[in-house]
Amino acid sequence: MSLNEQYLLYTYAEELIKNHQFNLLYMNEKNDEIWLEKYENRSSTVVRLIHKGFDWKNHLKQDVSFLVQRIQNLKRMFGKNIEVYNLYFTTHQPVDTWEVLKNPLSAEGKPKVSMKVYYFDKDDYEQETERFQRDLLNNPVSYDLSLPDAAKENIIAKTKVNFIHLINSKKKEMQNIFSFGKPVFTYIFMVINVLYFIYMEMNGGTTSTETLIQFGAKYNPAIILDGEWWRLVSAMFIHIGFIHLALNMLAVFYLGVAIEKIFGNARFVFIYFIAGIGGSLASFSFTTSISAGASGAIFGLFGAFLYFGVIHKRLFFQTIGTSILLILAINLVIGLSFEQVDMAAHVGGLLAGFLAAAIVGMPGKKRALNQLAIAIVTLLLFIFIGYYGVSANENSQSFQLLEIQEHLMKNEFDEVINKATDALSLEGDMESALLFQRSYAYIQQGRYNEALIDLEKSVTYHNPLPEAYYNLALLYEMNGEDEKASKAIEEAIRLDPKNEDFIEIQEKIKGKPSIE
Repeated sequence: MSLNEQYLLYTYAEELIKNHQFNLLYMNEKNDEIWLEKYENRSSTVVRLIHKGFDWKNHLKQDVSFLVQRIQNLKRMFGKNIEVYNLYFTTHQPVDTWEVLKNPLSAEGKPKVSMKVYYFDKDDYEQETERFQRDLLNNPVSYDLSLPDAAKENIIAKTKVNFIHLINSKKKEMQNIFSFGKPVFTYIFMVINVLYFIYMEMNGGTTSTETLIQFGAKYNPAIILDGEWWRLVSAMFIHIGFIHLALNMLAVFYLGVAIEKIFGNARFVFIYFIAGIGGSLASFSFTTSISAGASGAIFGLFGAFLYFGVIHKRLFFQTIGTSILLILAINLVIGLSFEQVDMAAHVGGLLAGFLAAAIVGMPGKKRALNQLAIAIVTLLLFIFIGYYGVSANENSQSFQLLEIQEHLMKNEFDEVINKATDALSLEGDMESALLFQRSYAYIQQGRYNEALIDLEKSVTYHNPLPEAYYNLALLYEMNGEDEKASKAIEEAIRLDPKNEDFIEIQEKIKGKPSIE
């Protein structure tokens, strides 16, 4: 590279960085190719400056086409629309007619790429400078080719040093973003989950409802009636079966390690717990079933990634953003496709994780007032959801049915009758089960006629319990209504053909089993 060409290349690059808000993207090892970019309104303006001469038009055309292909391959680095200004610095022009390549070029697709070519040879410095300034810049580039060679060499040397420093600083900044903390608590949480799982398996099994309630699963009646709000935390460390544990621990490993590196240890712990509690709280408020698992915390880690994407939008999409959004979308679709999945916990954890990340903020980007305001909003949101959850549960037939089961276990039959009667006045689709439970309480109190009325009504609803037909058969037999008893037990066996108690009472009523 001649001294003048080298001087012009670095003078242009420095001018664009200092006075036109361009960022240095790349400089090759030979220091003869530099890429700059300015990102505005989701569009990128890229300036490529290179010392390279061509003897023939086709060679120049090939380089232009290759550059377009490189830009498209690196599309994640740029905006949706890309304007490329391709500046060649050389001593001579191609020998054949090549000026047609100066016309604007465009490549359709995503992203859309448009390009203009500038050819700075010794005979066209001023002409190309004017054209480039007219196309892109508001102010002219200041250079002086009459400077002594020593002055030019000094300018080039200083500019190279500055550019190398800029590139190293950018690399160091990116490394710092992704390595702020070391993953310690990710592994600690994984160990706690595994050990707790093993302990529960040794003491009743993780698929046993009684064991899950005993060891701290989210169980709404215990939270409301007994004030056991600690279950919102303990449920985060309980898993229902080995597959549930394995899948969640795999997610904690991959997401947790990355988030703990980005946010640091203390921030990670805060995000994990707030997300887990937020997921449990949402599950408590919008579902009445027993639930457990680290899913709320895991979706909270997704939320933390989304917050990272808000703060470092371009870096997010240039690195992990697309993959994170795709995995998140897949998980949400899967959650909506299966009734067993606690979507309330997932969505609650996602939102809580995002808010928790906003409260602690990104390392090195403190905004105390904003963080305080978000913390207050998050606290108020948690209180509101908790209050709503209590009210929604108390007015839910599903919750009342769980509470009735608690009273049945304690043989509190008057409470069962009262609760079932109140629950039947609420909106819902649990009438069949509620009538069955009330009839059982009536039977235990010897109020057989009232029990019979409830059972006969219970089996008229959709999906009646086979036990309701069984109890009906017993009451009909006790009243001497053998024909009704026979029909009732046949229906019970149809719904549950392997139940030995049903077969036994059928044999008693009919004298022999009925096989269908």
